[in-house]
Amino acid sequence: MSEPESALRPGEAEADAHPPEAANTASGGENRHPLLAAVGERARSLRARRGLTRKAVAQAADVSERHLANLEYGMGNVSILVLQQVAGALQCSMAELLGDATTSSPEWLLIRELLENRSEADLRRARIALGELLGTAGIDPARKRRFALVGLRGAGKSTLGQMLAEDLGLPFIELSREIEKFAGCSVREIHDLYGTNAYRRYERRALEETVQIYGEVVIATPGGIVSDPATFNELLAHCTTVWLQARPEEHMGRVIAQGDMRPMAASREAMDDLKRILDGRAAFYSKADLTVDTGGTTLPQAFEALRAAVQKVMAEPVGG
Repeated sequence: MSEPESALRPGEAEADAHPPEAANTASGGENRHPLLAAVGERARSLRARRGLTRKAVAQAADVSERHLANLEYGMGNVSILVLQQVAGALQCSMAELLGDATTSSPEWLLIRELLENRSEADLRRARIALGELLGTAGIDPARKRRFALVGLRGAGKSTLGQMLAEDLGLPFIELSREIEKFAGCSVREIHDLYGTNAYRRYERRALEETVQIYGEVVIATPGGIVSDPATFNELLAHCTTVWLQARPEEHMGRVIAQGDMRPMAASREAMDDLKRILDGRAAFYSKADLTVDTGGTTLPQAFEALRAAVQKVMAEPVGG
């Protein structure tokens, strides 16, 4: 089954992904102020993480695509108002776009000082401990009977998820279908008619209802679910998460094998887009409880690896 994805799909490459002016400036670098270059890089990274095309962000921010391209490549001195509009379109604060989201209060600064320069392992322990302290994580006894598959489009979430649910005798939920039920239209129409912010709200509602209804379930999640920290925290708190990992070339090949030939329209640009999205999301996917590498394996082999990982979790005592 072809999985609906967020606004940017492989093959929907931006026509001005590398505008001549930006390419010349990037190669020489003499006209790019380091601060403007850093802001532009963060804008591109945030856009890739959310799976949005430059056209979609430009429309949501009410600026021209050329203006947004200049921002992303550190060209020119972008106004504060434009940065505010772009931050709104990217669903982030201006502080995050500018590189510092932890300056809003003394407590933020004190917490940042405690966490600064800590390892990823230390930060993960701190996040889990904070979630338990605030009652938002680690307290759901059904967590080990809900399995949520995460990863890019083409990872095999729908196929392997259905197989796993049948093997375990559990319901199977494809969250994209639940989102469409809430909205009364397709995922593509949600994006086209109401925008990405509305889609994220439907996504959160669909996840919350699924968690409330099902104590035991296998869930195939949309690839961009990691783009919204609140929704991803909800997923981590109530489900055992599994990252179905593969190489970009395998993601692309599987999408094409599903019958979606759009990536072939501009294969080089599509692969660049896909790699950029994966780079932007990999750090979030890696927060999953389990990782199953489906690369270079047959479907039965990938399923056996997934089933073995899940059965190990199910065999652990509650609270273990």
